[in-house]
Amino acid sequence: MIIELGHYALVLALATSVIQAILPLAGAGLAERGLIKLASTCAVVAAALTSFSFATLAIAYVTSDFSVRNVWENSHSQVPLIYRLSGIWGNHEGSMLLWLLVQVLCAASVAIFGRTLRESFRAIVPAVQAWLSAAVALFVILTSNPFARLLPAPGEGKDLNPVLQDVGLAIHPPLLYLGYVGFSVCFSFAIAALIEGRIDAAWARWVRPWTLAAWTFLTVGIATGSYWAYYELGWGGWWFWDPVENASFMPWLAGTALLHSALVMEKREALKIWTVLLAIMTFSLSLLGTFLVRSGVLTSVHAFATDPTRGIFILAILVFFIGGAFTLFALRVSRLKAGGIFAPISREGSLVFNNLILTTATATVLTGTLYPLVLEALTGDKISVGPPFFNMTFGLLMLPLLFTVPFGPLLAWKRGDIAGVAQRLFAAVAIGLLFGVAYYYVMNGGPVLALFGIALGVYLIAGSLTDLALRSGLGKVAVNVAWRRFSGLPRSAFGAALAHIGLGVTLIGIVAVTAFETETVVEMKPGMTVYAAGYTLRFDGMRNGSGPNYSEESGHFTIGRGSVAIDEVWSSKRLYQARRMPTTEAGIRTFGLSQLYVSLGDQISEGGIVVRIWWKPMILCIWGGTLFMMAGGFVSLSDRRLRVGAPTRAKRPKAMPVGSAQ
Repeated sequence: MIIELGHYALVLALATSVIQAILPLAGAGLAERGLIKLASTCAVVAAALTSFSFATLAIAYVTSDFSVRNVWENSHSQVPLIYRLSGIWGNHEGSMLLWLLVQVLCAASVAIFGRTLRESFRAIVPAVQAWLSAAVALFVILTSNPFARLLPAPGEGKDLNPVLQDVGLAIHPPLLYLGYVGFSVCFSFAIAALIEGRIDAAWARWVRPWTLAAWTFLTVGIATGSYWAYYELGWGGWWFWDPVENASFMPWLAGTALLHSALVMEKREALKIWTVLLAIMTFSLSLLGTFLVRSGVLTSVHAFATDPTRGIFILAILVFFIGGAFTLFALRVSRLKAGGIFAPISREGSLVFNNLILTTATATVLTGTLYPLVLEALTGDKISVGPPFFNMTFGLLMLPLLFTVPFGPLLAWKRGDIAGVAQRLFAAVAIGLLFGVAYYYVMNGGPVLALFGIALGVYLIAGSLTDLALRSGLGKVAVNVAWRRFSGLPRSAFGAALAHIGLGVTLIGIVAVTAFETETVVEMKPGMTVYAAGYTLRFDGMRNGSGPNYSEESGHFTIGRGSVAIDEVWSSKRLYQARRMPTTEAGIRTFGLSQLYVSLGDQISEGGIVVRIWWKPMILCIWGGTLFMMAGGFVSLSDRRLRVGAPTRAKRPKAMPVGSAQ
């Protein structure tokens, strides 16, 4: 019965979203405040109904109610509780319900915390959010119903896809959706600005925290997906330029540009029209990623296999919202006033350069992702655009951007002194080159370009610290004064520095593992020893074991340094009983920021097995850098100036009665 209640709640949420999408807009046109206030009420009601609907599906998964088709297809009574819960979004139907839940919660948040918005925005922004919610709810109800029943109920489920039975995949989709859907708020503000024909610094103050929150969650979501693919799939790689990976990376690139563009608009009221366009483009790329993953046009380890009906429905949503948004932009952009002017050499100029590179990089990734699909649709020819294309084009585009990142915060607004900034960054350049040469020496040579890559990463870190040091007056004033200035800096300054430091740390990891990793493939029998990257690995033999819903064969390896054993590692191959599907569980041991990665292959005669061993130098810097970026995002969000949005008029103090006692 509770499943039917969840289904009815979803239908009521759709009806509520339709009311929210229409009546507040009518209220804004008629200047009827009662209808405008209805937007907030409807947003909260829709969020409550959708939350109840999602909770009923969660109860069905936790209790293993296999009379629900979605639970039967994606769960099993022996699956650990955490994977029963993650099974909710480990399939198409449940993941779309999760998308809807995040969508309505975002709309409710705007309604609750948007009380300082001007009246027209309090009607238009929730209404646009409601149109999005209604479209997704209709899609779920008509084509992807997670509440469909099976009668009679099967006695056992078919199990969750084994590669999804992992902590990384339990948290990866919700984080991605918080990023994807978070950008829908920026999209709604852009549509509201176009409808009203007005955009100013207050608009940017409201868009910027939502952009920052969405960007932060998307950063963490992409990083968790990358790390999951690294240790779970047994390929030893952390990024494959897979089309579905690209589908999440493109909104991140556009969102990064939007974040910097909104900063220019807030501080200088410049780049107004460009910022509105970026807000539309970023969410459009999020919708495009949804279409690519769920339409069936892509074959990927990350993609959901769906029928054509769903793909056509998503395509219709895509055309309606993206096409409608760009049409509205073309019709109304002439009513928006252009921003102020500034010199090319200025902080605004550096951020414009940042935007140009990031949008060009986004276009490059989009072209490489869609070109094979378009070519196949038009000619029937199948081609593959792989890492060589992306590494060359994307890498070359990023080099000038990475070099100029530390310049931006040091340049003055409106007109800057590039020679003076270069002089201030001289120490950062020297430190970067010193570290690059030192690492190159420690690694006994290698690709010469790797030296400059490491140097560039360290330069980014040192440049970010230089900005904080200069702003606190370190070296020019007394230490206690410098500390007081440092601790008094706005949190957004620390957040930006942490994000840029994270970019440098990630770059160091990418360059080091790309240039200096080693791979050894060998057939091993018990007692054999192999040498890899200064370590010895002795294969001690295989052991059979079992888990809650799988059996496994694990290989034990003793890791030695010279003749001394210093560690051990297990690498295994699992067979999940319900689906009869094998998976590889890599054995990984961490040494500092580097890792030794052991993966088992096919078995050979006499108890032997093929073993692949990778040495991954500095690889943890890749994900460590994203943690710095995440911290930077949350630190910036904790800055009160970003959380309050547009300022409100302070109340005047009450006058003291005449003749009162002092």
